[in-house]
Amino acid sequence: MSQEESVEMQKPVCLIDSESTGKLQVNQEALNILTSIRQPVVVVSIVGMYRTGKSYLMNRLAGKNTGFALGSTIQSETKGIWMWCVPHPYKKNHTLVLLDTEGLGDVEKGDQAHDTWIFALAVLLSSTFVYNSMGTINNEAVMSLHYVTELTEHIKVKSSLEKEEETASNFTRFFPAFVWAVRDFTLELKIGGQQVTADDYLENSLKLMKGHSKQAVYSNAPRECIRNYFPSRKCFVFDQPASKDKLRIIEQLTDADLEPSFVKQTAEFCSYIFSHSNAKTITGGFTATGHMLGNLAAAYVEAIRNGSVPCLENAVLALSQIENSTAVEQSLALYRQLLGERVKLHTETQEELSRVHEGCLKEALEFFMKRSFKDENQVYQKQLMERIKDEYDGKCSENAVQSQTHCAALLQQLWSKLDHESFMRPGGYTDYRVQMDSIIQTYKGTPGKGVQADQALEIFVKEKSDLGASILSADKNLTEQERRVKEEEARAEMERFKAEVAKREQEDTMKRLEDAEKAHRENERQLMERMERERKAALEENQRVLDQRLKEQRALMQEGFESRSKMMEAQIQSLRQEVAASRNSGDGGGCVLL
Repeated sequence: MSQEESVEMQKPVCLIDSESTGKLQVNQEALNILTSIRQPVVVVSIVGMYRTGKSYLMNRLAGKNTGFALGSTIQSETKGIWMWCVPHPYKKNHTLVLLDTEGLGDVEKGDQAHDTWIFALAVLLSSTFVYNSMGTINNEAVMSLHYVTELTEHIKVKSSLEKEEETASNFTRFFPAFVWAVRDFTLELKIGGQQVTADDYLENSLKLMKGHSKQAVYSNAPRECIRNYFPSRKCFVFDQPASKDKLRIIEQLTDADLEPSFVKQTAEFCSYIFSHSNAKTITGGFTATGHMLGNLAAAYVEAIRNGSVPCLENAVLALSQIENSTAVEQSLALYRQLLGERVKLHTETQEELSRVHEGCLKEALEFFMKRSFKDENQVYQKQLMERIKDEYDGKCSENAVQSQTHCAALLQQLWSKLDHESFMRPGGYTDYRVQMDSIIQTYKGTPGKGVQADQALEIFVKEKSDLGASILSADKNLTEQERRVKEEEARAEMERFKAEVAKREQEDTMKRLEDAEKAHRENERQLMERMERERKAALEENQRVLDQRLKEQRALMQEGFESRSKMMEAQIQSLRQEVAASRNSGDGGGCVLL
């Protein structure tokens, strides 16, 4: 399976379960599956009181009737958090990750802290969070969501801030879209005698109670948390699917056996989830892959196991270190692979190797930009560039050695055809020079010698200079004057070879310097493009949070809570400044170039 292929599991596996001691732990099998997913993931989690039919909805999202355990008794079937990864039915090259959680409020378990952690993990890991309840959204139903009021006690956004300094806008950046699924709904969707939508019904149920009484404070707490932390909200109501007797065998039923209204409502729910659930993102607008989701899950669970409050900022930092280190190794491996595939034996010129290097570097950098995120001060990118430079230098050396070996063998082959002793006679030096010139011309005319062609020839000529001198000395047909002329000619030829080698070496050195400059420019170009993408993503995220806070402020004003509305002004001003800063950075301010 290639890294870009989707994973299709035949059945769910446990992602997070409890040890006998009650401590949460990540299941390695599930982690391995997530690690293999390099596509963006759309993560949908569902929570709710036990025995409320959560697993049925998740099976339908997976396109199946069975998979997540349904059960037909009053006992909770699902334990911990179970995961099912399937290709996304609407979004190409995306994987849909479904997380089914154990029922909250299980009387047999009776562990509220455990329930709160399950709730918190479902929130932290998902891009869409479905809360499943029975009957109606009355005060009791809202109050059963007390887990949401405890989220800020169990989660910390920034390591540098005290708990009381953290604002709703901080949490909003990390929290998913919220969907409330109301099961076995029997009322008419009317408010004040007027027909309303399910969304209107939800928003009306979340209106705050006026006054400062103990009851008002208690009642408003979960409502305020839902409004503040989940500004994107949606509601679906479902009729009872079938009679009690049929519900016990619901896994065996077809749509024809269920109430038509329930079948229609379920189809609308699934269609909405498929169409509107976004890919999981990390703060800053970075899209998460399955690999990143697995590491996030492991980081959060490890913090919980250690008895500390999971810090989202620290988790993202740890994730970035893991992802960026992996990105460096994989990008280097890609560069190495491409270079090996595209450079066969040795190249004819340094320029040819340079062109190949340039293409491989570009692809490796693009791969790194796609895989890495939050690489502060380009620490990992610089590391990659250094390692690619070392790899390229090594390839240049290897290329030179292969060329040298090839050329030496070629010259030896040509030389071996000569009978060296036959030149030790009168007139032998002239014949020797003719043969040597022939060898040199044949050698120069032979293609495929590579970058060390001139250097190898210089070494060859130098090695044979002593033999030439001996033959010259033995040639009795030459006068002393002629010998001196021949010796001078031999020295001049040697100097000519040296000059050619020096020129070639200078050209190759300049080419290598040019390669380094091109690499720097390519790195800078891709970095600028990446920084612009990240700036736009940050701007969009800040604008989204600002719009959400303004919407909530307007809602508070309309409901008559002017003092609460004014208390939000500081948050809104801070967000406006962040939006302005994101816009201004597009002018080039704040860019860190390598």
